Amino acid sequence: MAPSEALTSVILGPDDVPEGLALSDAAGWNQTADDWRLFITQGRVFGLRDGDAGPLVATAAALPYEGGIGWVSMVLVNPAWQHRGLATALMARCVAHLRSLGATPVLDATPAGQQAYLRIGFEDGFALARWEGTVTASEPHSAAPADAVTVSTLDARANGCGRGFLLADFLRRSGTRVGLSPARTGFVIAREGRRATQIGPLVADDESAALSLLQAAVARLNGRVFLDVPERWAALRAWLEQAGFVRQRSFVRMSLGPAPIASVNDRLFVLAGPEFG
Repeated sequence: MAPSEALTSVILGPDDVPEGLALSDAAGWNQTADDWRLFITQGRVFGLRDGDAGPLVATAAALPYEGGIGWVSMVLVNPAWQHRGLATALMARCVAHLRSLGATPVLDATPAGQQAYLRIGFEDGFALARWEGTVTASEPHSAAPADAVTVSTLDARANGCGRGFLLADFLRRSGTRVGLSPARTGFVIAREGRRATQIGPLVADDESAALSLLQAAVARLNGRVFLDVPERWAALRAWLEQAGFVRQRSFVRMSLGPAPIASVNDRLFVLAGPEFG
């Protein structure tokens, strides 16, 4: 019997959050239990177990957004089960599920994953990079009068799709910090991650306004910080280097069909993370 034949296909529920978190922790990812709950309640997380009641060994998540877009992420395989086609099989289930909803699958791929996704029909969009740094707060934090409706409206304009449930979830989380531009035409969110504070999304009128929002957000944070920035934004990249941030890894956004979110909008400067786009 091939090892894959001993596996049981499952759809994760709320009780499976700890096992999902254990998989992403083992991979060194930044996702939290709140992230896993969101994928499970708002999307569909496909999994494989070793036997009927054995441990969870692989996952992949499909998260539909308004506007005919579906995000694919959380493709994780326990190291002992890698190179057996499990990720490919779960990816196919995500794609089929999103297509059944009339949604175009989109994802952020590592260079290694990019080649695999090209082979199944995904097309390249734009390049981005994760930046990492350690910061010390230089300004006190004061809660911004930001509401989910304002933030979600600005985000939808920048991304070409609606994901109000995602932004509302971020804003409800303990430790989330929000900054609004003076004219309330841009925002930045910083939320707690498993390994670092995650900055993003950041939406602004132009790169100068985005840099002001980013600088203000960083000035109110302590400790390790991650953020994902499209390569297009040279001024942001230059400031990050000057502030001591370093590139951690690169990604490319890909889509299986036309999708506005696969192109860099003039108002989107920092992403919510490869797991959310």
